[in-house]
Amino acid sequence: MSCILNIETSTSVCSVAASQDGQTIFVKEDLKGPSHAVSLGVFVDEALSFIDNHAIPLDAVAVSCGPGSYTGLRIGVSMAKGICYGRNIPLIGIPTLEVLCVPVLLQQDLPEDALLCPMIDARRMEVYAAIYDRALNVKREIAADIVDENSYLEFLNEHPVYFFGNGAEKCREKITHTNAHFIENIHPLAKVMYPLAEKAIALEDYKDVAYFEPFYLKEFVASLPKKLL
Repeated sequence: MSCILNIETSTSVCSVAASQDGQTIFVKEDLKGPSHAVSLGVFVDEALSFIDNHAIPLDAVAVSCGPGSYTGLRIGVSMAKGICYGRNIPLIGIPTLEVLCVPVLLQQDLPEDALLCPMIDARRMEVYAAIYDRALNVKREIAADIVDENSYLEFLNEHPVYFFGNGAEKCREKITHTNAHFIENIHPLAKVMYPLAEKAIALEDYKDVAYFEPFYLKEFVASLPKKLL
């Protein structure tokens, strides 16, 4: 197992965690944000001090890589790159929508055929979403969705689908299928990133520190037809 510094800044929540041997050993969170520019440096300094004071070798930095807020992701990824450069350790990029799925899989008693639909809020009735099964196999890739009464019917007609994340609440009135379930208060948090980060280490799935860029929401918005903006 490895010691990993996990950074999550894709939404208004700012969080940092250190994990070792499949356990979270340090956590700092600010759920009242956005205050990433103020909080992240303090949280990272405290996490690194904890790791160094306990003589734990830091093996990698994992950062949530979007979709998400341009400012939040830029701050988080810049911090992660700086640590990787300074300590000569690898960088791991974790999709934000997968991070959102972890607490649902850990805390909820889901049917075997359940599908997960994490959602990041955009504007109006737009969300950025993907569909996963319980093993986090992708059933539909990340896309920008204009949510209406017909959204996700191909999945809802066949499976119970669980919607969560900061984009899900505004969809309740539109998505009324009997197979639609909404889970509240699910945030992307650094303390739940370690299973995904450890998987990346096992697969040696590292990012190029020099060229890595996160998946900004603006990239989705730019691809939408003008009449939808």
